[in-house]
Amino acid sequence: MFLSRVRQECFIIDTMNAPLKPLKWYRDLADKKSRLSTGAFLLEGDKAIRQVADNQPESILEVLSTGEPPPYLSKVPARHLNESQLEYISVARTPQGLAAVIRIPEDTYSNKLPEKPGDKILLLEDVQDPGNAGTLIRTAAAFGFSGVILSEKCADPFSPKVSQSSAGSVMSLWIRATESYVNLVKELQKSGYNLIAAELEASDNPDTLQRKKTVLVLGNEGAGLSKALLKIADYRISIPIARKRAESLNVAVSGGILMYLSSKNRV
Repeated sequence: MFLSRVRQECFIIDTMNAPLKPLKWYRDLADKKSRLSTGAFLLEGDKAIRQVADNQPESILEVLSTGEPPPYLSKVPARHLNESQLEYISVARTPQGLAAVIRIPEDTYSNKLPEKPGDKILLLEDVQDPGNAGTLIRTAAAFGFSGVILSEKCADPFSPKVSQSSAGSVMSLWIRATESYVNLVKELQKSGYNLIAAELEASDNPDTLQRKKTVLVLGNEGAGLSKALLKIADYRISIPIARKRAESLNVAVSGGILMYLSSKNRV
């Protein structure tokens, strides 16, 4: 009954009285194929959208709101939805009354590194939990990392759960999601970057994270890092913990600690 009522109202009109896309178009952005075909994703909540507005305001294509959009979005095309319409397109249990269509950066799924990658890069290999992936991206942005490389088996960086977990920080740095991640790492090593692998049992000093050009590598929640990456790693580091009390740390927690250490004065 609810869906039937929403579908009857599937077309909404903007302030210029032009016909717009059906609500299903926005709802389908939760699916990766739709995101790839449209080149956009849906982000919900004032805090996350404001983060994007502060870093990449030109990437905000459209605002969907149940009320008056906030002033910082005054120049963005806006559409008014009622609560049932917003609930229909939202993946959140409790929609916050504000959503935005965001353009996905052009080279996200390419095998091409940025011309200036920056000094600190995070590599995630097969981190599949969206909450972990989003939290790690957010933490990388907070500690001054320039970019994040994700393997093809990682959670998609612009999926609803990852983008929300990142609180909009997914647009604060460059991202590459590709099956050629090992080749990208090798390319960075040739340019003087140190590949630093986080491993459960490792002997290298975590102070290596303070080197100027580093790629910090974190692996799958259960399996850890692949042999391919461990083989080419310049350093292997671990976090000393009381293993009798806790065998290991969550990958997002481990990443947060290591990225904090990397933010100290580098050599």
